[in-house]
Amino acid sequence: MNSQEQILQEQHKLERVVSDALQIAQELGADTAEISISKQTGISINTRGGEVENIEFNKDGALGIAIYRDGRKGSSSTADLSVSAIRRCIEAALEISRYTAVDPCAGLADRDLMAWDAPDLELLYPVALEPQYGIELARRCEQHALSLDKRIKQSDNGSFSSHHGIKVYGNTHGFVKGYAASRHSLSCVLIGEQDGDMQRDYSYSTARELCDLWTPERIAEDAVSRTVSHLGGRKIATTEVPVLFLPEAANSLFGHLVSAISGGNLYRKSTFLLDSLGQQLFPDWFQIHEFAHLPKGLASSPFDGEGVRTQDRSIIENGVLQTYLLTAYSARKLGLQSTGHAGGIHNWRVDGQGQSLDALMQQMGTGLVVSELMGQGVNIVTGDYSRGATGFWVENGQIAYPVEEITIAGNLKDMFRQIVAVGNDIDPRCSLQSGSVLIERMKIAGN
Repeated sequence: MNSQEQILQEQHKLERVVSDALQIAQELGADTAEISISKQTGISINTRGGEVENIEFNKDGALGIAIYRDGRKGSSSTADLSVSAIRRCIEAALEISRYTAVDPCAGLADRDLMAWDAPDLELLYPVALEPQYGIELARRCEQHALSLDKRIKQSDNGSFSSHHGIKVYGNTHGFVKGYAASRHSLSCVLIGEQDGDMQRDYSYSTARELCDLWTPERIAEDAVSRTVSHLGGRKIATTEVPVLFLPEAANSLFGHLVSAISGGNLYRKSTFLLDSLGQQLFPDWFQIHEFAHLPKGLASSPFDGEGVRTQDRSIIENGVLQTYLLTAYSARKLGLQSTGHAGGIHNWRVDGQGQSLDALMQQMGTGLVVSELMGQGVNIVTGDYSRGATGFWVENGQIAYPVEEITIAGNLKDMFRQIVAVGNDIDPRCSLQSGSVLIERMKIAGN
């Protein structure tokens, strides 16, 4: 891979390409225009049973342009960054704009919202790797896992990847900036068997800097623990009990919150949280904060996909919704201001209350621990929630046995209000970080 200095030189080159393209767009008759370039380089390696299954190198990128003329928008893209290709791309976007409808909400984000002083968030840690290095890491994961427990019958996959990318955005406000970021990951997928019952599970690590990854041994140990813990799973009777979502499952709950307060769903009136700004959605102790400029953060970004500066902000404060998640377009549709969320959220953290997972199970007493969710049974318009799940049945605060082939159901509005506690077992590998979440009661469909 390239050195950090070479990558930054490439970033500056792409910034010049964007500047020149914006000038061409104005020369050809665009009133305003915005251009983005993304470019990624990296390697991905997969092993199975200690043998190399595939090695993939990638180096790709594209330029996308949106032009606005007489209130109409035209878009086009190209992977060819030559001047002639970019000119043809812009001409195509201008031609397309002739046939689109006038939209007063379309256009660039406001000039005063641009990230003119974009900070360096320490996101780039490229490494020069030979394939053999990644192969050995993936093999170590598999080999260590297979040595730990005789119930682990085989490794389904060991995987290593290392990538760096450059993002550049510019518009006719005179704003042209870019940043580079790296991401490395290592994972292991295992298959366990006991008394004819087979289970498949995995573990992984991901980080901006290679040295921050978990060791192959730690990943293997976590994958083994997760896999064998589900062996001997059984159904339970249909019931209504407290439900404790482990961190990975809890993250998905708040992912539904992200969808429900995103501008596109709001202006289309297709969310169960319509007109909820300033409303109490969670218990009065509940908090979610966003840390957009966290150094090395997996979802850190100095600006969003429209050049709008990102910033730390409260999402939920004392249970009350503090903000929607808006792009420039959705903000205009709603008569509000962009919040810098074109492209997604930035390092959400759900504040815990200090309890360990064991303490939460003791607090729950008898109920269901959910470790994995399946299916897409969530209606974001009504908030109705119904998903397949696996996990563990808890009695007297202790895990009694693994559970499978069940469905949990409720309504997200009720589920949010009925959160009893959030634990301190936060999973640092996600851009949306939460500890385990205990919900007062949910319906469980089983036997």
